[in-house]
Amino acid sequence: MNKPKFNHLNYTQMKQLIACCGIDCEYCDARIATVNNDNELREKTAKKWSEMYHVPTITAESIHCVGCRIDGPKVGHCSECEIRKCVNEKGFNTCGECAALDNCQIVGFVLQNVPGAKENLH
Repeated sequence: MNKPKFNHLNYTQMKQLIACCGIDCEYCDARIATVNNDNELREKTAKKWSEMYHVPTITAESIHCVGCRIDGPKVGHCSECEIRKCVNEKGFNTCGECAALDNCQIVGFVLQNVPGAKENLH
């Protein structure tokens, strides 16, 4: 993922950019492309994600997201994410507030495969 071109976030905003699952949205190419209105990065991200996730319907036009827990547009998967739905149904901000975190089948894949995600929840 690319580093964002902006660095004016305060601590509260930075914590808000931690997704429900622990992924750091600040470094997500979809968010960076949206915030910077970077169409070239949208194209690159759509191509990369289409290949990576075997979803040919991901297009540059669908790459619009401001972050999982921030009001505004979400990239397709993020708006339908089971982890996000679970967190919202339980009234939590993130999975880090859930007593079942260490054994959760819903967020387990992310915690095992995304470096730093679990640490971001603490």
